[in-house]
Amino acid sequence: MPGPKPWHALILRLIDSTNPRGEKGAARVKDHIWQRVVDVGNYILRSRATVRDTARVFGVSKSTVHKDVTERLPKVNAQLADQVKKVLEINKAERHLRGGEATRQKFRHQPTA
Repeated sequence: MPGPKPWHALILRLIDSTNPRGEKGAARVKDHIWQRVVDVGNYILRSRATVRDTARVFGVSKSTVHKDVTERLPKVNAQLADQVKKVLEINKAERHLRGGEATRQKFRHQPTA
């Protein structure tokens, strides 16, 4: 049974490897992630969904959705990224209203003591 590869062989493999997008090493992102990034952007644009709702639909964290639309999407589709950014800005401006409604619903359905 062969032993583990020396650490420098792993580093050289990361440095030398490239994907079709020309990114090297640890910075490269798998194709399925690029597809998810575009899917997330299209979903937010179509449904006007919040980051939290989008994360729930795609089964990822809010941080992942945020990184997808702010860092990765502009590299893939700048026009879509601009449109998604506008939707998220509207959602951010309205979040105090959604939070107030959630609190109102919570206390409306709780029995009083």
